[in-house]
Amino acid sequence: MNRVTCDLTVSLDGYLAGPHQTPDNPLGEGGEELHRWQFEEPVANAAELEGILSAGAYIMGRNMFAGPGPGPWGADWRGWWGEEPPYHAPVFVLTHHPRPPLAMDGGTTFYFVEDGIGPALAQAREAAGGRDVAVAGGAETARQYLSAGLIDELRLHISPLLLGAGERLLDGVRNVRLEPVGVSGTSLVTHIRYRVAVRETR
Repeated sequence: MNRVTCDLTVSLDGYLAGPHQTPDNPLGEGGEELHRWQFEEPVANAAELEGILSAGAYIMGRNMFAGPGPGPWGADWRGWWGEEPPYHAPVFVLTHHPRPPLAMDGGTTFYFVEDGIGPALAQAREAAGGRDVAVAGGAETARQYLSAGLIDELRLHISPLLLGAGERLLDGVRNVRLEPVGVSGTSLVTHIRYRVAVRETR
């Protein structure tokens, strides 16, 4: 059975994106600053970057594919990842709006799943073969998979940045137990790997 991992960069106060997200600025005000570690310290963080992009298939929410906003996308809208997204693997997008698969340069194909997190995971497992499946985000998608007990390892990349508002990652997640299994970091980020288990209720 494939492991299910989740890599997410968050602010020190727990936000995955800043306030006032728009399709042109899907990470919100200050959100781009969260990811400085990926671009300014790629050598020091090479192992973590490799881990993010090593999965055999990915799952993401509709906002992570194309930015926030209700309703179906225009027929010509190809997401905000550019013509060669970094995944180079199948990506299953949770959505309420049907759309044919979208093949991009470099081996990434987006598949649009209308019937929820379970079917999306089943399709991703099959597509990944024996490799890991990664829940790529955003916050609501990660919360759903965490709350359902479907993530095996949560890897938080914590930026020493306070956003103050925006999209908080763990709001409403109550029934999981996080066991730290690894910590590392640089001047721009602290990496913490957690083994995830469902908390027993009484």
